[in-house]
Amino acid sequence: MASFLKLYNAALIRRPMLAQSATAAVLFGAGDIIAQQAIEQRGKNHDFLRTARLTFYGGAIFGPALTKWYQLLNRIKFSSPTKAVVYRVWLDQAILTPVAVGVFFGTMSILEGQGVSGASGTHPHGKSLCSSAEKILTVAQQAYEPTLIRNWMVFIPTQIINFSIVPHHLRFVVVSVVSLFWNTYLSAVNARSQRQLEFVTSEKSENKANSSGGVD
Repeated sequence: MASFLKLYNAALIRRPMLAQSATAAVLFGAGDIIAQQAIEQRGKNHDFLRTARLTFYGGAIFGPALTKWYQLLNRIKFSSPTKAVVYRVWLDQAILTPVAVGVFFGTMSILEGQGVSGASGTHPHGKSLCSSAEKILTVAQQAYEPTLIRNWMVFIPTQIINFSIVPHHLRFVVVSVVSLFWNTYLSAVNARSQRQLEFVTSEKSENKANSSGGVD
Protein backbone atom coordinates (compact mmCIF):
# COMPACT_ATOMS: atom_id res chain seq x y z
CA MET A 1 0.00 0.00 0.00
CA ALA A 2 2.82 2.39 0.89
CA SER A 3 4.51 1.68 -2.43
CA PHE A 4 1.30 2.35 -4.34
CA LEU A 5 0.76 5.67 -2.56
CA LYS A 6 4.35 6.65 -3.29
CA LEU A 7 3.93 5.84 -6.98
CA TYR A 8 0.59 7.64 -7.09
CA ASN A 9 2.05 10.74 -5.46
CA ALA A 10 4.88 10.72 -8.00
CA ALA A 11 2.37 10.40 -10.87
CA LEU A 12 0.40 13.38 -9.55
CA ILE A 13 3.55 15.49 -9.74
CA ARG A 14 4.96 14.20 -13.04
CA ARG A 15 1.78 13.45 -15.02
CA PRO A 16 -0.99 15.40 -13.28
CA MET A 17 -3.44 15.33 -16.18
CA LEU A 18 -3.26 11.57 -16.65
CA ALA A 19 -3.22 10.72 -12.93
CA GLN A 20 -6.06 13.07 -12.00
CA SER A 21 -8.24 12.11 -14.97
CA ALA A 22 -7.81 8.42 -14.11
CA THR A 23 -8.66 9.20 -10.47
CA ALA A 24 -11.83 11.04 -11.51
CA ALA A 25 -12.88 8.19 -13.82
CA VAL A 26 -12.50 5.59 -11.06
CA LEU A 27 -14.28 7.67 -8.42
CA PHE A 28 -17.20 8.67 -10.65
CA GLY A 29 -17.68 5.03 -11.60
CA ALA A 30 -17.37 3.93 -7.98
CA GLY A 31 -19.88 6.57 -6.91
CA ASP A 32 -22.42 5.24 -9.39
CA ILE A 33 -21.86 1.65 -8.24
CA ILE A 34 -22.49 2.71 -4.64
CA ALA A 35 -25.59 4.66 -5.74
CA GLN A 36 -27.05 1.70 -7.63
CA GLN A 37 -26.21 -1.00 -5.10
CA ALA A 38 -26.39 0.73 -1.71
CA ILE A 39 -29.06 3.36 -2.35
CA GLU A 40 -31.23 2.06 -5.19
CA GLN A 41 -30.75 -1.63 -4.26
CA ARG A 42 -30.54 -2.72 -7.90
CA GLY A 43 -28.63 -5.92 -7.20
CA LYS A 44 -28.31 -8.01 -10.37
CA ASN A 45 -30.19 -5.34 -12.35
CA HIS A 46 -27.18 -3.05 -12.24
CA ASP A 47 -27.12 -0.58 -15.14
CA PHE A 48 -23.59 -1.01 -16.47
CA LEU A 49 -24.10 1.54 -19.26
CA ARG A 50 -24.96 4.14 -16.64
CA THR A 51 -21.76 3.32 -14.74
CA ALA A 52 -19.81 3.54 -18.00
CA ARG A 53 -21.30 6.96 -18.75
CA LEU A 54 -20.34 8.29 -15.31
CA THR A 55 -16.85 6.81 -15.63
CA PHE A 56 -16.42 8.41 -19.05
CA TYR A 57 -17.63 11.77 -17.76
CA GLY A 58 -15.21 11.65 -14.84
CA GLY A 59 -12.18 10.69 -16.91
CA ALA A 60 -12.82 12.61 -20.13
CA ILE A 61 -14.54 15.79 -18.93
CA PHE A 62 -14.43 16.39 -15.18
CA GLY A 63 -10.84 15.23 -14.56
CA PRO A 64 -9.14 17.25 -17.34
CA ALA A 65 -11.26 20.34 -16.66
CA LEU A 66 -10.57 20.34 -12.92
CA THR A 67 -6.86 19.70 -13.46
CA LYS A 68 -6.59 22.79 -15.67
CA TRP A 69 -8.73 24.79 -13.26
CA TYR A 70 -6.52 24.04 -10.27
CA GLN A 71 -3.41 24.81 -12.30
CA LEU A 72 -4.93 28.21 -13.10
CA LEU A 73 -5.86 28.92 -9.48
CA ASN A 74 -2.39 27.92 -8.31
CA ARG A 75 -0.78 30.37 -10.75
CA ILE A 76 -2.75 33.34 -9.43
CA LYS A 77 -0.73 35.24 -6.82
CA PHE A 78 -2.31 36.94 -3.81
CA SER A 79 -0.91 39.43 -1.30
CA SER A 80 -1.50 37.18 1.73
CA PRO A 81 -2.30 33.52 2.51
CA THR A 82 -5.69 34.51 3.91
CA LYS A 83 -6.66 36.36 0.73
CA ALA A 84 -5.42 33.42 -1.32
CA VAL A 85 -7.78 31.04 0.49
CA VAL A 86 -10.76 33.41 0.39
CA TYR A 87 -10.43 34.30 -3.29
CA ARG A 88 -9.64 30.78 -4.46
CA VAL A 89 -12.64 29.36 -2.63
CA TRP A 90 -14.81 32.16 -4.03
CA LEU A 91 -13.58 31.62 -7.60
CA ASP A 92 -14.02 27.87 -7.27
CA GLN A 93 -17.53 27.96 -5.88
CA ALA A 94 -18.93 31.07 -7.60
CA ILE A 95 -17.53 30.49 -11.10
CA LEU A 96 -16.58 26.84 -11.61
CA THR A 97 -19.27 25.09 -9.58
CA PRO A 98 -22.40 26.59 -11.21
CA VAL A 99 -20.97 25.77 -14.64
CA ALA A 100 -19.81 22.28 -13.63
CA VAL A 101 -23.21 21.30 -12.21
CA GLY A 102 -24.97 22.42 -15.41
CA VAL A 103 -22.42 20.65 -17.61
CA PHE A 104 -22.87 17.44 -15.63
CA PHE A 105 -26.63 17.22 -16.13
CA GLY A 106 -26.41 18.38 -19.74
CA THR A 107 -23.70 15.85 -20.56
CA MET A 108 -25.57 13.02 -18.89
CA SER A 109 -28.70 13.85 -20.88
CA ILE A 110 -26.73 13.78 -24.14
CA LEU A 111 -24.95 10.52 -23.26
CA GLU A 112 -28.28 8.96 -22.33
CA GLY A 113 -29.64 9.72 -25.78
CA GLN A 114 -31.68 12.76 -24.84
CA GLY A 115 -29.45 15.22 -26.64
CA VAL A 116 -28.38 16.54 -29.98
CA SER A 117 -26.80 14.29 -32.59
CA GLY A 118 -25.06 15.44 -35.74
CA ALA A 119 -25.46 18.71 -37.59
CA SER A 120 -28.67 17.94 -39.43
CA GLY A 121 -30.88 19.41 -36.72
CA THR A 122 -32.62 16.14 -35.96
CA HIS A 123 -32.28 13.40 -33.38
CA PRO A 124 -31.25 9.92 -34.71
CA HIS A 125 -34.76 8.67 -33.92
CA GLY A 126 -36.39 11.49 -35.88
CA LYS A 127 -36.93 13.85 -32.96
CA SER A 128 -36.26 17.52 -33.61
CA LEU A 129 -33.22 19.31 -32.25
CA CYS A 130 -35.58 21.67 -30.40
CA SER A 131 -37.28 18.74 -28.64
CA SER A 132 -33.91 17.26 -27.61
CA ALA A 133 -32.73 20.60 -26.26
CA GLU A 134 -35.96 20.97 -24.29
CA LYS A 135 -35.39 17.58 -22.64
CA ILE A 136 -31.87 18.55 -21.61
CA LEU A 137 -33.15 21.81 -20.12
CA THR A 138 -35.97 19.99 -18.32
CA VAL A 139 -33.56 17.58 -16.61
CA ALA A 140 -31.14 20.38 -15.71
CA GLN A 141 -33.86 22.64 -14.33
CA GLN A 142 -35.33 19.88 -12.14
CA ALA A 143 -32.07 19.10 -10.38
CA TYR A 144 -29.81 22.13 -10.88
CA GLU A 145 -30.71 24.42 -7.99
CA PRO A 146 -30.96 21.83 -5.16
CA THR A 147 -27.76 20.16 -6.38
CA LEU A 148 -25.90 23.47 -6.51
CA ILE A 149 -26.98 24.42 -2.99
CA ARG A 150 -25.96 21.03 -1.59
CA ASN A 151 -22.67 21.29 -3.46
CA TRP A 152 -21.91 24.56 -1.68
CA MET A 153 -22.79 22.99 1.67
CA VAL A 154 -20.27 20.20 1.08
CA PHE A 155 -17.48 21.83 -0.88
CA ILE A 156 -17.16 25.31 0.61
CA PRO A 157 -15.86 23.86 3.93
CA THR A 158 -13.86 21.24 1.98
CA GLN A 159 -12.18 23.87 -0.19
CA ILE A 160 -11.40 26.16 2.73
CA ILE A 161 -9.40 23.30 4.27
CA ASN A 162 -8.04 22.27 0.88
CA PHE A 163 -6.67 25.67 -0.12
CA SER A 164 -5.43 26.37 3.42
CA ILE A 165 -3.26 23.39 4.30
CA VAL A 166 -3.09 20.89 1.41
CA PRO A 167 -0.10 20.95 -1.01
CA HIS A 168 -0.95 22.02 -4.58
CA HIS A 169 -0.53 18.62 -6.21
CA LEU A 170 -2.78 16.90 -3.63
CA ARG A 171 -5.75 19.30 -3.79
CA PHE A 172 -7.42 17.36 -6.58
CA VAL A 173 -7.07 14.17 -4.53
CA VAL A 174 -8.80 15.76 -1.52
CA VAL A 175 -11.68 16.89 -3.71
CA SER A 176 -11.80 13.45 -5.36
CA VAL A 177 -12.08 11.60 -2.04
CA VAL A 178 -14.94 13.85 -0.92
CA SER A 179 -16.38 13.49 -4.42
CA LEU A 180 -16.70 9.72 -4.01
CA PHE A 181 -19.67 10.38 -1.73
CA TRP A 182 -20.77 13.41 -3.73
CA ASN A 183 -20.72 11.38 -6.97
CA THR A 184 -22.97 8.81 -5.32
CA TYR A 185 -25.45 11.60 -4.64
CA LEU A 186 -25.08 13.06 -8.16
CA SER A 187 -25.67 9.68 -9.77
CA ALA A 188 -28.81 9.08 -7.72
CA VAL A 189 -30.14 12.59 -8.44
CA ASN A 190 -29.48 12.26 -12.17
CA ALA A 191 -31.22 8.88 -12.30
CA ARG A 192 -34.22 10.28 -10.43
CA SER A 193 -34.40 13.27 -12.78
CA GLN A 194 -34.34 10.99 -15.81
CA ARG A 195 -37.17 8.87 -14.39
CA GLN A 196 -39.22 12.00 -13.73
CA LEU A 197 -38.56 13.22 -17.28
CA GLU A 198 -39.60 9.87 -18.77
CA PHE A 199 -42.82 9.95 -16.73
CA VAL A 200 -43.69 13.50 -17.82
CA THR A 201 -42.84 12.73 -21.45
CA SER A 202 -44.98 9.59 -21.35
CA GLU A 203 -47.94 11.49 -19.90
CA LYS A 204 -47.63 14.21 -22.54
CA SER A 205 -47.54 11.58 -25.30
CA GLU A 206 -50.62 9.87 -23.92
CA ASN A 207 -52.50 13.16 -23.63
CA LYS A 208 -51.53 14.08 -27.18
CA ALA A 209 -52.66 10.68 -28.47
CA ASN A 210 -55.97 11.00 -26.62
CA SER A 211 -56.51 14.48 -28.01
CA SER A 212 -55.74 13.31 -31.56
CA GLY A 213 -58.06 10.35 -31.13
CA GLY A 214 -60.91 12.64 -30.14
CA VAL A 215 -60.68 14.77 -33.32
CA ASP A 216 -63.07 13.87 -36.16
